[in-house]
Amino acid sequence: MDQINHGLHEECGVFGIYDHSGETDMASAVYYALYALQHRGQESCGIAINVDGVITGHRDLGLVNEVFTPQVMDGLPKGGKMAVGHVRYATSGQRVRANAQPMVVRHCKGTIALCHNGNLTNAPALRRQLEMNGAIFHGSSDTEVISYVITRNRLTQPSIEDAISATMNEIEGAYSLVIMSPTKLIAARDPHGFRPLCVGKLEDGYVFASESCALDAVGAKLIRDLLPGEIMIADRDGLRSITTHCGTAPHTICVFEYIYFARPDSVIEGSSVHMARKQAGRFLAQEHPVEADVVIGAPDSGLDAALGYSEESGIPYGMGFIKNKYIGRTFIQGSQKQREGSVRIKLNAIESTVRGKRVVLVDDSVVRGTTSARTIKLLRDAGAAEVHYRISAPPFTHPCYFGTDVPDRKYLLAVGRTIEEITRIVGADSVGYLSVEHVQQLAQNSHCGFCTGCFTGHYPVPEPTETMDDTFNQPLSLSKKNKSL
Repeated sequence: MDQINHGLHEECGVFGIYDHSGETDMASAVYYALYALQHRGQESCGIAINVDGVITGHRDLGLVNEVFTPQVMDGLPKGGKMAVGHVRYATSGQRVRANAQPMVVRHCKGTIALCHNGNLTNAPALRRQLEMNGAIFHGSSDTEVISYVITRNRLTQPSIEDAISATMNEIEGAYSLVIMSPTKLIAARDPHGFRPLCVGKLEDGYVFASESCALDAVGAKLIRDLLPGEIMIADRDGLRSITTHCGTAPHTICVFEYIYFARPDSVIEGSSVHMARKQAGRFLAQEHPVEADVVIGAPDSGLDAALGYSEESGIPYGMGFIKNKYIGRTFIQGSQKQREGSVRIKLNAIESTVRGKRVVLVDDSVVRGTTSARTIKLLRDAGAAEVHYRISAPPFTHPCYFGTDVPDRKYLLAVGRTIEEITRIVGADSVGYLSVEHVQQLAQNSHCGFCTGCFTGHYPVPEPTETMDDTFNQPLSLSKKNKSL
């Protein structure tokens, strides 16, 4: 809930569809899928369609319905058997159209359209290496680095999938990829499996997507998640996979997929996201019990955990807020005064639920705490006698390098503060965070491990020494790398 103004964002959602029959309206199918994945990125989006080996499409800044107007949809290619789509929130690279995806690369070895979810930890070093060999970049995203490395490897490899496999020997960090060539649709997941990626079955084809909710949107049936390190190819011969990179690293999916990023109706690594969030609420009730009259959730991602807290504690569940779903993004991106008022406009407390009550407010996470304080004040103003704040994630104390824009440590509420100090800052009567031990037990049907680096500072791979923004998006006067210019 702290995400309304100052919170976390996941980098992207990826989607690809291959229909051997050629009867699917590709543009519409990807459009529906991107709508289902819109929660994973709201800054830009794009669709690329393959018609007889020719790849064309459209991408731009904005939400899916803003970019793909009826006029744009009418202008997209008709027919075809393959298409890919992408929604983006930038954690690496500037927020400009050049960084929107799918990224289409045209080369003598064949055109590819690339969609990427995640963040490379060695992108700056790879980019410098490429530039010193003559590569020219149009944007500042690590996705463009991936496209160049694949293209370079394609010169020496017998197929596009072999080029992708060779590329996985060079790139490091988090990446779930969907890549379309003139004849193949390919998905690849990094050996740690930081970000989700699944495959589904159509009547006469296959679908790849960041989450299973996108499969549901196009009528595909979930088969399974790609294994960490797996490359999967859909073409006229069916579905096949390359597992050369599987088992080369511990499986450590980002645990925040279950806490906040994914849609509740998605299934990731065999576990329901909705059930994982309810389990978080149950653990919270066990760890931080309190005498109260009603449990409410912060819309939307705190609702499932609130239900779990209520069931475990026996305290009745109630609807504490109404969320205005008709406010556009631009409303909360204006002046500071507008941002300060945006919570009251976007959320309104239901007085009949909270007046005179001891309230347990369950939220998914706290980043800076600014919105938390305003939300708790809404409950106070509506007459709540007590507000006990429960968070279904551990405290954020470290940055994320794998596709989540956790702010600098100096902005994180939990860094250097005691629970008593946090309680005073947000204006609650008590505060309780979920423990790291319990957060690692949320996905009970999954056999994977989790990355909890943003909570613990312990990462599955070495921390990067620089980022793409550090290296390429600084003013000339501040950039040590560009003194020669």
